[in-house]
Amino acid sequence: MILPDPMPLWLSLLLAFLAAPAAALAALALFHLVLDRVLRGQYAPVARRVVQDGRGALRVAVALLAVLTALPELDLPRQFVTAVGGVARLALIAALGWALTRKVAAIFDAWLDRSRLTEEDWMARRRRTQLVVFRRLWVSAGLALTAGLVLTAIPAVRTVGLSLFASAGVAGIVAGLAARPAVSNLIAGIQLALTQPIRIGDAVLVEGDWGHVEEITATYVTIVTWDLRSLIVPLTYFIERPVRNWTRTGSQLLDTIFVYVDYTVPVETIRTEAQRILDATPLWDRRAFAVQVTDLKERSMEVRVLMSAADAGRMFDLRCLMREKLIAWLAARHPNALPQERVEMTGAQRAVA
Repeated sequence: MILPDPMPLWLSLLLAFLAAPAAALAALALFHLVLDRVLRGQYAPVARRVVQDGRGALRVAVALLAVLTALPELDLPRQFVTAVGGVARLALIAALGWALTRKVAAIFDAWLDRSRLTEEDWMARRRRTQLVVFRRLWVSAGLALTAGLVLTAIPAVRTVGLSLFASAGVAGIVAGLAARPAVSNLIAGIQLALTQPIRIGDAVLVEGDWGHVEEITATYVTIVTWDLRSLIVPLTYFIERPVRNWTRTGSQLLDTIFVYVDYTVPVETIRTEAQRILDATPLWDRRAFAVQVTDLKERSMEVRVLMSAADAGRMFDLRCLMREKLIAWLAARHPNALPQERVEMTGAQRAVA
């Protein structure tokens, strides 16, 4: 019986590390080409995004799987096959974990692209906040799970890890205490996504600074203030402390300005002028308006002007405009309207004066 000649080493290496991965990648490229044609158009944006994202990690996983399939069938030294196969299996676990993490994150990204963020649509801001928080949680969990699977696949690391956890209870307690801020922020992120005291795009007042929520990460919230500063606040702050949210259920606001005038000023003329100022500006959304005398002080009368606007930015500008126009009108038409000091003089004092 004549045995076949063994395959040359260079040919075995060529087939294992070049031909087999190339064939697998060509089949994967053909499969992606078919899927791209099927999902063409605007009818399947989520599925198209899932297919497109994570292709690099999927190619690496397919190539490694082809190498692992070809190695036992070739004339290669057993020790070489065992060593290369072990490294390839670890890399395959990491590539599959990363590909799966990217595919699931692509679902969140597709919905994020579809949600257009506006101050008026508070439901869209609510969905966007939930998508951003849960996407970050999924990516963190996917990376941690992949790293855990890779480490447990290494016998030496698995043995050392199990022995440390079995014999060092104090170390576990110390690690738990050290990780308490991270864990509390993680739990706060889940609570924030579910209860949503704030959302991306909300106008909030935090620590005396007014601004908009720009970003919600796994550990902190970025608030861009009115003067373009970035205020970094931990997630736990919004769970443990009161926060003034001006756009919790909607962006429309009511606000007031106060004018202190003399008792002799007719309030009806102030009401007419305030109405004229509001009618002449697009900042007023025409929902609410009122002029009322809210207090009588020793030397002046307090007049409150109530008005409404579509959002916080327009409301701030409207308040400033009303103060400017109303004071200018009072100074021009009613110069005696501003609070005055009255002094009653006796006959002798009047003669001297």
